[in-house]
Amino acid sequence: MKPTILLSAILLIYNLTGHSQNLKQLIPAGKFIETIASGFAFTEGPAVNQLGEIFFTDQPNNKIYIWSETGGIRTFEVDGERANGLFFHADGDLVACADYHNKLIKISMNGEKTTLVDGFDGKHLNGPNDLWIHPNGNIYITDSYYHRPWWPKGHQQEQDCRGVYCVKPNGEMTRVIDDFEMPNGIIGSPDGQTLYVADINARKTWKYRIQDDGTLADKTFFAPEGSDGMTIDHQGNVYLTNKAVSIFSFNGEKLGELQIPETPSNVCFGGKKRKTLFITARTSVYKIGMKVRGVN
Repeated sequence: MKPTILLSAILLIYNLTGHSQNLKQLIPAGKFIETIASGFAFTEGPAVNQLGEIFFTDQPNNKIYIWSETGGIRTFEVDGERANGLFFHADGDLVACADYHNKLIKISMNGEKTTLVDGFDGKHLNGPNDLWIHPNGNIYITDSYYHRPWWPKGHQQEQDCRGVYCVKPNGEMTRVIDDFEMPNGIIGSPDGQTLYVADINARKTWKYRIQDDGTLADKTFFAPEGSDGMTIDHQGNVYLTNKAVSIFSFNGEKLGELQIPETPSNVCFGGKKRKTLFITARTSVYKIGMKVRGVN
């Protein structure tokens, strides 16, 4: 289905849910949620490149789109292999959780693809869902299991848990979390010291200290909400997506919620100044201008 680009934005008042003073520190007065485009099947995986453009997916239609402040939305002409979560590598290539064949792939801007991961311990992954890349190049991926209609008949989970993995630049892969019901959203702090991971079925988000060898330590409860996708701003506030976009300070205090017309799936800061919050939500994508800037 071809998305409908809305020439005049639909403005929708966000819900401050009793935290208006906190959110006023993040959102300029008079700013509202704007609908950018509609007509997708299910949008996911927003990721920002060095120009401030945001790449996002329409997974059921196997499409990747690019949004820019001045050019609107255009198609990235590549087979993303049913890409879900996306994140840009420091070299400018796009890394994608491609669950058509349960792989982690890297896509250059000219469309060339490289498989980074296609299994663990001799078995297929469950279905890579989301990822974050550490400043040192380590890639952390959540390996959920959502049965897809494009998988062959009889497809089953092969891994003995729904885990989180660390993939090092040399290809070494380690399972770093094995006690979640369903890992999903993931994001790290820009200093590379803290990793936030959501257990969406348990409706909890945890944080960990990232150790020098890539493993995780000091599992700490962070928020009483799960999350489909996540991002972080320069103040250390963490943005979760569930029924709304929930914003938590770095110490786990809930600052408030942004109510979106559709259930949000993921979120990312974009634009040249990284001050536009871009939200994927089922059949549409939305944005709102912010006082804070994103760092991922």
